[in-house]
Amino acid sequence: MTIERGLRLVAGVAVMASVALSVVHHPYWLFFTGFVGLNLFQSALTNWCPMVWILARLGLRPCTPAGG
Repeated sequence: MTIERGLRLVAGVAVMASVALSVVHHPYWLFFTGFVGLNLFQSALTNWCPMVWILARLGLRPCTPAGG
């Protein structure tokens, strides 16, 4: 698995878990969904994401361009 795919996996799991928790536990869990969304927005603008660093430290490899 690449860092990029791992990042999408972590974001998707976090969003789905927070939505499920908001349904079964308390609506305040939707703030976590917003936090994930804001981090995705910020990383798109700044090209910096702490989760990318964490995934790289866990041994995931960066994505290579097609044909490279």
